[in-house]
Amino acid sequence: MATKPSALDGVTEACSKCARETLHKVRVELRKESSKPKNAEYSREPYRVATCMECQTETTLRMNNA
Repeated sequence: MATKPSALDGVTEACSKCARETLHKVRVELRKESSKPKNAEYSREPYRVATCMECQTETTLRMNNA
């Protein structure tokens, strides 16, 4: 996943819906992966979430799999 820093607020990367390089807002979120309430607090994993600023398509990548 190649990204280029942008002078604006975000990074430029490929968008599958727009079929071109567009500006994206990128953030990291902790998401729970367990559906069991007892283990939910221990099952959080970091995800990279990129949102296209043109079409609002959101893509996620589990960071432990990167």
